[in-house]
Amino acid sequence: MCGITERVERMERTKAAEKGAGVGGQHARPGVAVNRAMATFSPADEEKQRGVRRMKLTATGLLVFVALVYVLSTWAHNSGAGTWAAYVAAASEAGMVGALADWFAVTALFRHPLGIPIPHTAIIPTKKDQLGVSLGEFVGENFLSEDVVRQRLRAVGIGSRLGAWLAVPEHADRVTAELSTALRGALTVLRDSDVQAVVGEAITRRANAQEIGPGIGKMLDKVVADGGHKRVVDLVVTRAHDWLVLHRDEVMDAVEGGAPGWTPKFVDRKVGERVYRELLRFATEMRDMPGHPARSALDRFLTDFATDLQSDTDTRARVERLKGEVLGRGEVQDLIASAWTAVRSMIVSAAEDERSELRLRVRASLLSLGSRMAGERKVQDKVDQWVEDAAVYVVTTYRKEITSLITDTVASWDAEHTTKKIEANIGRDLQFIRINGTVVGSLAGLLIYTVSHALGA
Repeated sequence: MCGITERVERMERTKAAEKGAGVGGQHARPGVAVNRAMATFSPADEEKQRGVRRMKLTATGLLVFVALVYVLSTWAHNSGAGTWAAYVAAASEAGMVGALADWFAVTALFRHPLGIPIPHTAIIPTKKDQLGVSLGEFVGENFLSEDVVRQRLRAVGIGSRLGAWLAVPEHADRVTAELSTALRGALTVLRDSDVQAVVGEAITRRANAQEIGPGIGKMLDKVVADGGHKRVVDLVVTRAHDWLVLHRDEVMDAVEGGAPGWTPKFVDRKVGERVYRELLRFATEMRDMPGHPARSALDRFLTDFATDLQSDTDTRARVERLKGEVLGRGEVQDLIASAWTAVRSMIVSAAEDERSELRLRVRASLLSLGSRMAGERKVQDKVDQWVEDAAVYVVTTYRKEITSLITDTVASWDAEHTTKKIEANIGRDLQFIRINGTVVGSLAGLLIYTVSHALGA
């Protein structure tokens, strides 16, 4: 009756828990899914459970058999059948004792024998959480220690194995293809607007955080000292001279258009011609004369400007304001956006093309790395050290989280269904213990009785 009452109470608690978990899925405990998995019996579990039942019947049948043998042999001995009956009775009696003792031990693992709440029985359902904690501590101490991790990884030889694998062209092609797929996937998932905002904000923040005036001044000072600006000046004056030659009428019309209205037209014409000739002469002289005074004046201006950029407070402040205005303009942000779009398209196209320079270089780098890892002990040791350090860091940093996963998972299991699952998987072997107990008990009883009878005789 106690066993029946206990099973009914457990069924009611299980139903209440399932009902509470089903009302409002958003409030269901994380362990509910695990409980459901533990409560579900797969076809393999059902087959194992049927095997356990068969073995239980076999072990129980053997107990009934030795009990029957004991009754008959005892009756035969009392009826004067001979001394052999006493030996058989002693053996069968000890066999019954062994069978009952092992039945009690095996049953006590999973439930209370005969439903009686005897202390230290129903070990698995009552000690489930403690077993989970012990299992987690065992795993943490024996599998997640630094020495064990390093020893196992060092024995594997990841560096040499990985190198030998990468050195095969087919494997390098496979890794290159997988990397290309991952790269395309990552670029596809990223939204252009998000990346553009991040890049634009990063460029703006970096530019605002660092003053550019002194850097530009040093660069300009170096350029002027090395004469690097002279090519730019040559290009400008040459283009200016050519433009004046081609646009003589436009220059004269501009000069005449700016003359006062009361001056005669022929005077305006003469003035325009004179201005045009002077401009053309000035451009020609600057183009053809490296020592022209205007060039020297430009050199002095650039030198003074470079100095002001490095030391003059007002000049540096004006450059910073100009920088802020330029960065804040929509055209600059559009340029950043278009640059990202162009870069993304270029990378995606290169990743998709098997003969692109990007994929060919990646493949060649993988083959080279594999060859070095496979043949150079120094590289192998370095890779092995990296892997060991990474694994040790994960193990030492997250040991509690890993072991708590075991303990929390075991704690979330339903005790009754967990017991049924464990019994289905190991119960068949445990029934052999009952059978062995019956046989060993019978032999032990026969031996004891024989020795006792011999000594008594």
